[in-house]
Amino acid sequence: MRRKMVMLAMLGAASAAMAQEADAPSPPPSPVTLRLPAPEARQGVASDGVHVYAIDNDRIGKYVIATGQRIAQWQGERRLFPHMNSCTVAGRELVCAASNYPAVPQTSAIEIFDTKTLRHLRTVSLGFGPGSLTVLDRHAGKWWAVYANYAGKGGEPNRDYRYTLLVRMDDAFRQEAAWTFPQPVLARFAPYSCSGASWSADGRLYVAGHDRPEIYELALPQAGSALEWKRTIGIASPGQAIDWDPKIANRLWSVDRKATALVASQIPLP
Repeated sequence: MRRKMVMLAMLGAASAAMAQEADAPSPPPSPVTLRLPAPEARQGVASDGVHVYAIDNDRIGKYVIATGQRIAQWQGERRLFPHMNSCTVAGRELVCAASNYPAVPQTSAIEIFDTKTLRHLRTVSLGFGPGSLTVLDRHAGKWWAVYANYAGKGGEPNRDYRYTLLVRMDDAFRQEAAWTFPQPVLARFAPYSCSGASWSADGRLYVAGHDRPEIYELALPQAGSALEWKRTIGIASPGQAIDWDPKIANRLWSVDRKATALVASQIPLP
């Protein structure tokens, strides 16, 4: 009986600590170095260092960073592109994570565009998966995807934000390995999930949630299946997709949905 009471006390303390972490305020925002108005800036953002791409559910705008001028557009049919999320530039292609959110059962696809013209090139259908595909990034010769899960709208029965998953894929988008997210970060995601992730040039993984103005630096574990939480960094925009600028080491792009703007922040490097 005494052992049971000790275990219950430990569980209660852990729950209280988790609740305290979930309610903690976000850190002060990192300095903003540039804002670019973009009506498509609702879901995602990607950068090749010269241009920045604003992504909405079914449309994309390509902007020149130096001038803010839009030089290309794409508009798709909403029935075919119900919910695009984050994108990344890989060579001459803009590779985007997409899903049928908020419909269930959850299905996902990868939508690929020409970076010069924004012409839609092809779709890689992933069908049913362990969640809703919200992130796709390229790092160390592999694809890195996040499958989001939600408590409520868009969520599968008996599966909530705690089932959010980072997946490493090969060039054919086949799963090679997968990791869960740290509990303190999941508490900050709740009731939503991970909406953005990007590997920095020095090999650090940063992720964002759905609505908090902060990002989280994570690391692959030496053992086990849970990612390690390193630090939380404040940003000026409320969650959604993020992307590191490949030409400026500490410039991180994010999306301000309310202002429909692309935001460049100067992130303090460790």
